[in-house]
Amino acid sequence: MSLLVLIINSVLLGVGLAVDAFSVSVSDGLGEPDMRWSRVFLIAGTFSLFQGVMPFAGWILVHFAEQRFEILQKIVPWVAAALLVFLGVKMIIEGVRSKGSEESGKNVHLTFGMLMVQGVATSIDALSVGLAIAEYSITETLQSAFIIAAVTLVICISGLKLGARLEAVLKGKAPVLGGIILIAIALEIVIKVIYTSR
Repeated sequence: MSLLVLIINSVLLGVGLAVDAFSVSVSDGLGEPDMRWSRVFLIAGTFSLFQGVMPFAGWILVHFAEQRFEILQKIVPWVAAALLVFLGVKMIIEGVRSKGSEESGKNVHLTFGMLMVQGVATSIDALSVGLAIAEYSITETLQSAFIIAAVTLVICISGLKLGARLEAVLKGKAPVLGGIILIAIALEIVIKVIYTSR
């Protein structure tokens, strides 16, 4: 495969895979509009790392544990949806509680644990990319994973900055909207699973 074709395919995969991570980044930006650049890169970098690692892990599973991978493919979307619903409900509850408390002027900050859960939830479906790149050599797979990660990084930084700008308009409603976004992504995953299983 030529390098140009590999780059184009990987960029397209990166854009497709980063849609959920972008939406979650907007949600995170809503919850923390005054985020420093170091934190922006930490959050976007986490999503980027997971999005790069998962396709490579999927490629390994396709080559070395094909039967187990088929079972994982059926479970993975439900795990991602459950994690996103959990985080979404948590954000909504915290947002509603903070409205009536002394912290009403403060935003809901993303903890490291929540960030890790978001990273897994938004990238876990990227395991299935292992099927799409099954014919790649290990070098091509690593190159593709790096490109996917780079595309995700740029998209997630954009999402975080967009969320921060929207928060200025939404004021105290931002955490609730962020939670609704996460639940909407989970519903979209469930609908996709049900539709494709028919």
